[in-house]
Amino acid sequence: MSTVGLHIAAFESRRGEEMARLIERHGGTPHVSPSMREVPIEENKQAIDFAHRLITAEIDVVILLTGVGVETLTQVVERHIKRERFLTALADTKTIARGPKPVAALRRLGVKPSFQADSPYTWREILQLVDRYVPLAGLHVGVQEYGITNPSLIAGLEARGATVIPVQIYRWELPIDTTPLNENICAILDRKIDVALFTSANQANNLLALAQQQGLLDALHEALQSVVVASIGPTTSHFLRERRITVDLESDTHKMGQLVALATRCAPDVKAQKEKLSKFLSSQLTAVTEQQREPAWQQSIFLRACRREPVPRTPIWLMRQAGRYMKEYREVRAKTGFLELCKNPSLCAEVAITAAERLDVDAAIIFSDLLPILEPMGLELEYGQGEGPIIHNPVREGEDVNRILALESVDSLHYVMDTVQQTRAQMAESMPLIGFAGAPFTLASYTIEGGGSRNFLHTKTLMYRNPAAWQSLMDRLVQSITLYLNAQIAAGVQAVQIFDSWVGCLSCDDYRKFVLPHTRQLIQGLQGGIPVIHFATGNPALYPLLAEAGGDVIGVDWRIELDAAWAAIGEDRGIMGNLDPMTLLAPEDHIREAARDILSKAAQRAGHIFNLGHGILPQIPVQNVILLVESVKALSAR
Repeated sequence: MSTVGLHIAAFESRRGEEMARLIERHGGTPHVSPSMREVPIEENKQAIDFAHRLITAEIDVVILLTGVGVETLTQVVERHIKRERFLTALADTKTIARGPKPVAALRRLGVKPSFQADSPYTWREILQLVDRYVPLAGLHVGVQEYGITNPSLIAGLEARGATVIPVQIYRWELPIDTTPLNENICAILDRKIDVALFTSANQANNLLALAQQQGLLDALHEALQSVVVASIGPTTSHFLRERRITVDLESDTHKMGQLVALATRCAPDVKAQKEKLSKFLSSQLTAVTEQQREPAWQQSIFLRACRREPVPRTPIWLMRQAGRYMKEYREVRAKTGFLELCKNPSLCAEVAITAAERLDVDAAIIFSDLLPILEPMGLELEYGQGEGPIIHNPVREGEDVNRILALESVDSLHYVMDTVQQTRAQMAESMPLIGFAGAPFTLASYTIEGGGSRNFLHTKTLMYRNPAAWQSLMDRLVQSITLYLNAQIAAGVQAVQIFDSWVGCLSCDDYRKFVLPHTRQLIQGLQGGIPVIHFATGNPALYPLLAEAGGDVIGVDWRIELDAAWAAIGEDRGIMGNLDPMTLLAPEDHIREAARDILSKAAQRAGHIFNLGHGILPQIPVQNVILLVESVKALSAR
């Protein structure tokens, strides 16, 4: 799609003409419709009461969210109280400005703010600031609002022990003439809009409110899935996601010109990608259930073992078979960061296929990670150098769960589906491809701990003390993981694995109460009739419960003998495992003997898939991994 003639909807009110000119200047066709009007609160007793309490030192901290709000609050107050008296009281109070605009407004009034939140100037940065510099326990905090309340900020302040005194200056209402806004709604529904620009959360709120009045809300949500949605910054993006609108592009400067430039530069590729993914998923969902020709992978020994059918030898693949132990992978990683690699489908396909072919295993697994699914759910993910994944805004209190957004679509994870498609297309048809996701408990633990953990203190605290919040978090994760795995199935994987890497920290009673129902719901929600591998590590006593939760194949670690694990799980399931990865550091004879021991315990029963009890370690020589694969093939021949 060409940038020229891109049809761009925008919802600016005060700066509508400027927005239209910007869009035209970048070669787009503007569809600008005012979406809101500022309605002053008549006889604003709340503002006057706030001013009196400030003057009498009953307010300890003031948080100022917008520049226009600062100026308007002053104008409202000075009708009843001397301006100098109010501004003197404000200057004598600790003040926190959300960003440059309230700072500039305060300076025009002769007031220097005590603190300014860091970029990108969202409510999260305000809370981080108070955590560093302004303990709030027992304090009265005034919050200048402008248009709508920010419940996340209010809840965060109250959770820190503050008594919050909101001060509303304006209400945002629909324009008196809603005809232009109606026209944009109709244009979106008719698929005539390529891009939608949002420069404030209020614009989206009023757009959806008008659509709801007309009975078009669900239709608008569906139509917006095919539109490239561009947001001016994190605060607006968070609000849009809360309203089930997928954000495709986000400006990092909070300036209209930069937003329009970003949208016109990137929208053609993003829209083409969305259309491609939508068409592919639609066709593949039908093909999964109606496929006429049986592809070569269907009779692979891996899938036959998953179905517990007879096989000429035991199939083998290895968790983390594409990793740092392999020179080819290290060469790719030297050029890019880990998260950037995960978002590059071409490189992901390359490393997955290279590993499968180099090792000559019986299945490939897509190259990705457990955690990128958490980004569009509202979590700030980073892979630190040598530190593993870090989540900068973990869930710690029950109220925090409200900012975790259940996925409504997989648009924001399109790169994973691209990885599936490219890997599947470039591999031999006889090689099955495995997709995967983290299990609800493991992803919940990352979400709560913010990274790795030894004792899962925060996870268990929330789980035990606030079961309602735990239930809500798990419900959101199950919905998201189900959607994510079904999209991978539609995109072309032949099996999926659910990794519950951290669930071994739980007792059997806790697993049954807090985890089993959610994992079962996830597995029951998977489509396509393909095998599901349910893997967990750390506590062999959980394996019967894993089987109860579901899965065609149960993956086990080395902490239990394979025959004992099978007895615990039941003969009606396949089993995957279970060599200790550290064994691959041993001499060749020891590796062969360890493989022989596991195969003897499997006793050629239908449904055994040889694997490690966890992923290959970076320190393991690649020749030892190849030796293991060759040994399993030779030793297991029927």
